[in-house]
Amino acid sequence: MISCSPDRVRTTDLTEKQGDEIVDGVQQTLYDYFGAIERAGLTAEFAYLDNSPEFFWVPPGYSEAISYDSVEAILKQSAPRYRSVVNTWNTLRIIPLHQTLATYTGQLTSVMTDTSGVSNTIELVETGVVIKRKDGWKLLCGQTAVMTNTQPKETGQ
Repeated sequence: MISCSPDRVRTTDLTEKQGDEIVDGVQQTLYDYFGAIERAGLTAEFAYLDNSPEFFWVPPGYSEAISYDSVEAILKQSAPRYRSVVNTWNTLRIIPLHQTLATYTGQLTSVMTDTSGVSNTIELVETGVVIKRKDGWKLLCGQTAVMTNTQPKETGQ
């Protein structure tokens, strides 16, 4: 489900058309982001993260935000452990704030299969801010939290 409620409170000077264009652009970016991870692994995230001093993220299991450099180190260390990572948005709500800023909140399912064939399905909730840069929308800051985590199982592949 994608939502950008027409009866949302307008806190910006954006026209409805501008708001819709921002929602469409951010939505496409978030779907492309998941597609890139599925095709190329966790390090594909780098193309979607805003490598600026303003960037921060609170990953699952963390109680404080970490910087881009820390996220980069974690992804580089973790990436070789996974044969595949498939993320799917179950719900996604995007709220335009400005021509170059929007927030999003969504619930997603992540199926991660390690190199030994053990698969783990995790239900997550994520909220964040995206910023439009010259090369497109980037994840600027946010938080991801685990809702449920199933028992790992062998996929046999």
